[in-house]
Amino acid sequence: VQLVESGGGLVQPGGSLRLSCAASGFTFTRYTMNWYRQAPGKERELVATIDSRGEYIYYADSVKDRFTISRDNAKNTVYLQMNSLTPDDTAVYLCYAMGPFGSNYWGQGTQVTVSS
Repeated sequence: VQLVESGGGLVQPGGSLRLSCAASGFTFTRYTMNWYRQAPGKERELVATIDSRGEYIYYADSVKDRFTISRDNAKNTVYLQMNSLTPDDTAVYLCYAMGPFGSNYWGQGTQVTVSS
């Protein structure tokens, strides 16, 4: 099983990034996919969730109207489009797959730094 995040980096305030999480080793279409983030000294925070069919989507209040989660089941990939980034969005962003019978998996994370 692998979840490989990519797309992080350094961006100026107001900028945008698109994160990707490529999944392998499990039946992606049976899993709800999530993006979490963890900033230094802070608890891990759920950012966004998308169910297996893309019919249910959740956003944390802190990112609502700025971030968009989506998935491409043909590519076994989930995305997080992040717009209007602020320094408060600086964190390691992690992909988390939630599946049947408690089969859950974490990715290693990708660093997002918002700074001028």
